[in-house]
Amino acid sequence: MMAALVVGIMPVAAQETYENVKIAQEDLNGTARYVGMGGAMEALGADISTISTNPAGIGLFRKSNINVSFGLVSQADAQNAVGGNKTNASFDQAGFVYAARTGKTSFLNLAFNFHKSRNFDMILSAAGPLYNASQSKLTYAKDRNGLCYPMKKETKDGVTVDVPDYNNPYASCNQLDDIYSQELNFFQNAYFNSSDYQFDRAHKGYIGEYDFNISGNINNRVYLGLTVGLHDVHYKGYSEYRETITQMVKNGASVSLNEPITVADSREITGTGFDVKLGVIFRPVEASPFRIGLSVATPTFYDLRTNNTTTVSDANTTFRTDGGGGYKFKLYTPWKFGLSLGHTIGTQVALGASYEYADYSAMDTRNITGRYYDSWTGTYSDNSASDKEMNDHADHWLKGVHTLKLGAEFKPDKDIALRIGYNYVSPTFKKDSYKDGTLNSNGTFYASATDFTNWEDTHRLTVGGGYTVDHFNISLAYQYSTTKGTFYPFMSYTDKTDAQYDNIADGVSVKNNRHQVLLTLGYTF
Repeated sequence: MMAALVVGIMPVAAQETYENVKIAQEDLNGTARYVGMGGAMEALGADISTISTNPAGIGLFRKSNINVSFGLVSQADAQNAVGGNKTNASFDQAGFVYAARTGKTSFLNLAFNFHKSRNFDMILSAAGPLYNASQSKLTYAKDRNGLCYPMKKETKDGVTVDVPDYNNPYASCNQLDDIYSQELNFFQNAYFNSSDYQFDRAHKGYIGEYDFNISGNINNRVYLGLTVGLHDVHYKGYSEYRETITQMVKNGASVSLNEPITVADSREITGTGFDVKLGVIFRPVEASPFRIGLSVATPTFYDLRTNNTTTVSDANTTFRTDGGGGYKFKLYTPWKFGLSLGHTIGTQVALGASYEYADYSAMDTRNITGRYYDSWTGTYSDNSASDKEMNDHADHWLKGVHTLKLGAEFKPDKDIALRIGYNYVSPTFKKDSYKDGTLNSNGTFYASATDFTNWEDTHRLTVGGGYTVDHFNISLAYQYSTTKGTFYPFMSYTDKTDAQYDNIADGVSVKNNRHQVLLTLGYTF
């Protein structure tokens, strides 16, 4: 994996592709029944979690219902690190459905549901050799190729020389480059060689989705639904990256060293978004319970803000840079399309299968270009424009993502249910994707960490059960999710003019194995 260095300038702010994918992706979460069946309920319906996947599923309710879900999420094979815990409690869902009969076999239903569409709680650790590569050497290469600062004339003691203009950095110069270039005085004359690294990051927070639904049932054959969703983003990440320095190379001469240098980074992303989902379920054969579901969801239109603080420390000194008070940007996630099948056998067996497609290469990262006043609503809003450089990067390295859900429920007794499911999500990134620290984008300019992970496909296995007594019901589900990936501490590059400046970082294998136990309490009336 190699990257060529290019020069460019971009005046306004946007976010970086890997960070954006973190916001755009979703977990399998909701009620214990929905999770226990692997999420394969888009055509079966009559579960409040379908409000966000196929809104028509709410139209299958015949009685009003209220429920709440909570549980534990754990990375059993992780180590508690940098403030992160491998096991965390989670409040996952709360909602209700109001079912109103409008005819002998027709209903008009209203529903509201909150669920945690993304749980960020996760610890990522990685370590590996560097073979004389380093983060400072990456900055040195960018300086050599004119990617950080323009030069200006400066006269001192009667001598005019070219010096970097630190007040006007290029957009392709990130905050770590700024520290290495200015505070550590490495500009165009020195860098470190390092032998190895250790990386730890604790992710925390969630995206809460608040869905409002109206749905209907026409003669028990056709079910229609509309959901408007509001999204609330709360993400925090803290990481520590440590290199073991073996040499400082300055003006071609090397000095042997044996000491660590540490980069500590803290980032927060907050904001809101909205989307609209439409769905239909129909029974093609009147005498058969077999049904087909179709659904479509608009992009989630996010207004977001990010803040960060970065600290670089060597054995004797600590250097600090702030994220400029943070900045705002917009993110439009991809459209989603769904096809689902559902069938019941008597009152004992329910079978479901769902497929969803979303093209992440079409994700739109947007710069804030100004504000305008809406005289009709009396409010201010932000104008924005697509960040071409970052969107081209997404278009080249991201893929269409396929999600497959399979689930079954068996009732040995009318009050007891047993469930099993499987959920598969294909990779979002192409195999050789990388975080390009040379892009002509302020998504690069405001970056404060150089690491990235190319995650592979995700496999989720689920089991569960439920028990009903009178109007009350209780369900329990267990979900095991496993994802493998390749971690890189920074992008690699090959210097075409001098091989001694090559800076290659090999990938190391990492994994994210999660266990979730989920409990749902419900009441039907």
